[in-house]
Amino acid sequence: MMWKLLRGHSREAESFKEQGNAYYAKKDYNEAYNYYTKAIDMCPKNASYYGNRAATLMMLGRFREALGDAQQSVRLDDSFVRGHLREGKCHLSLGNAMAACRCFQKALELDHRNTQAQQEFKNATAVLEYEKIAEMDFEKRDYRKVVFCMDRALEFAPACHRFKILKAECLALLGRYPEAQSVASDILRMDSTNADALYVRGLCLYYEDCIEKAVQFFVQALRMAPDHEKACLACRNAKALKAKKEDGNKAFKDGNYKLAYELYTEALGIDPNNIKTNAKLYCNRGTVNAKLRKLDDAIEDCTNAVKLDDTYIKAYLRRAQCYMDTEQYEEAVRDYEKVYQTEKTKEHKQLLKNAQLELKKSKRKDYYKILGVDKNASEDEIKKAYRKRALMHHPDRHSGASAEVQKEEEKKFKEVGEAFTILSDPKKKTRYDSGQDLDEEGMNMGDFDANNIFKAFFGGPGGFSFEASGPGNFFFQFG
Repeated sequence: MMWKLLRGHSREAESFKEQGNAYYAKKDYNEAYNYYTKAIDMCPKNASYYGNRAATLMMLGRFREALGDAQQSVRLDDSFVRGHLREGKCHLSLGNAMAACRCFQKALELDHRNTQAQQEFKNATAVLEYEKIAEMDFEKRDYRKVVFCMDRALEFAPACHRFKILKAECLALLGRYPEAQSVASDILRMDSTNADALYVRGLCLYYEDCIEKAVQFFVQALRMAPDHEKACLACRNAKALKAKKEDGNKAFKDGNYKLAYELYTEALGIDPNNIKTNAKLYCNRGTVNAKLRKLDDAIEDCTNAVKLDDTYIKAYLRRAQCYMDTEQYEEAVRDYEKVYQTEKTKEHKQLLKNAQLELKKSKRKDYYKILGVDKNASEDEIKKAYRKRALMHHPDRHSGASAEVQKEEEKKFKEVGEAFTILSDPKKKTRYDSGQDLDEEGMNMGDFDANNIFKAFFGGPGGFSFEASGPGNFFFQFG
């Protein structure tokens, strides 16, 4: 009676299996799973039923459950080649390439000509190699190479959270935050308590300078895994960075620029990987240096800021102003052009126009410099300067010098006269100061005579003459 009952169960189980096969062939894997389960319930010692259900679970992407069925199938029948293949495939899909290799080797021991086992063994070996290379490249901070290796490994191990997390972490370190967030979010949808994924979410926020939110994710990760070293370090860095930056900002607002400089410098030493925050710290320190009138240092800091973040408008504006203050107008124009191309505001347009005007003015002769006076010099100061420079460079004073010196002094004498002609005339001075072309109203500087200006200034038709009063000494007298 018992024998007949078992035989009946066996026939019914086979019927369920056949129906499962039919649904599997139609790619209706959920129904196939149901019928294979019925077959197992009827006959729980049949290795092929577990093997078939494992195959179905694999098609549904449920590799961990599939692994359990595949392992049960080979426990029931150690000679079940397809069972070993499926166990190996599950291990590989979950990222355990070493265990996968052992399964495929076992399959090859049972059937050394099995081409699937041969290929899968090669795939598992390749994943082991990608893991090894990725580990070395991570140590070298070659994060692009790590992403490449993980992409290749994930082709064979699509369900491996470990590979996905490593890829996401490297994407974050490369500044590819949306991609990193997407990978971490996918994992958290399947496992909301995954500490690694929580860490990566926090890392992205941390590197995007959302430090407070980042700390929340790091703390959550540490709740799930108190020994998570990376989350612990990142949390500590985030808190330290936030505190130092805030202290630096307070010192700056209080006018304590030396302390602000020190605090920003200390903050920059906390985490070289935090590009966005460090860009802001460099710009802040550049602002401090500008306040301290260390303009070259300010320019260097702003340059470091835009190297880290080439979209950082504030750093370009700060550097451009420093270039203006140091009369490096071409560089200032370049920075203001970059700013205006990015943000076409009236203010940025005016800043660009001002820089372009100063650049244009800088390419002309600097009459104030020629006379040795400030740009706000009074009329009397301009006259005194002309008197001094004209006498210093008058050709008669250098009549005994070499031809080369005479030529140079004559040139300077002419430039002094030219400068005085412009700066002593209010209308011409206004046009010169505003950057307008002096030739537009017939002010052709090539037409004037420096000697006539000199005579008109000093008076007397006979002019004056230099006479030696001793070696290297001259005095002048009017005729």
